[in-house]
Amino acid sequence: MFIQKMTGSKSKIRLNKENKKPLSSFYDLKSTLNNGNEFFFSNLKSKKTLIVNTASDCLYTNQYEELEKLYQLYPSKIMILGFPANDFKEQEKASDNDIAQFCKINFGVTFPLMKKSIVIKSEHQNEIYRWLTDANKNGWNEQQPTWNFSKYLINENGILTHYFEPTLSPLSKEIKNAIAI
Repeated sequence: MFIQKMTGSKSKIRLNKENKKPLSSFYDLKSTLNNGNEFFFSNLKSKKTLIVNTASDCLYTNQYEELEKLYQLYPSKIMILGFPANDFKEQEKASDNDIAQFCKINFGVTFPLMKKSIVIKSEHQNEIYRWLTDANKNGWNEQQPTWNFSKYLINENGILTHYFEPTLSPLSKEIKNAIAI
């Protein structure tokens, strides 16, 4: 956000304008929580889901607080899932426990955090991010995270509707409007 203000640039938002449906179901996916338990995306039906790749030592780390406020603002409409990753300049803590403690103590995070993983396209890319960044799976989007705190919004029907660049605040009118629709 600071960079955006300094340069006057607008955040990049990619939109599924044609409402293309995924070729493989979002609800068939699962991930592992930072405590080791499995998290089944089939439990997310009827809620929008905001997926965010996070990092504890990043210029955008304060977005944890904004994500938590958004999560509390729309408890019946949105699920926020944090995916800690070390893909951009080693900006994440070493262990999942350290990440969870940091987020809870510093930002009061109560939304689910997954195990630290790789979110950029690679052989070891997290399964969820493979779905988010492959048009052959999600129906339209190839955009991988450009930095920490890139955001992907999936609607109540499991359709990827938006990609938001990291510079866009979770409390921006663009994100709030996308959730309210």
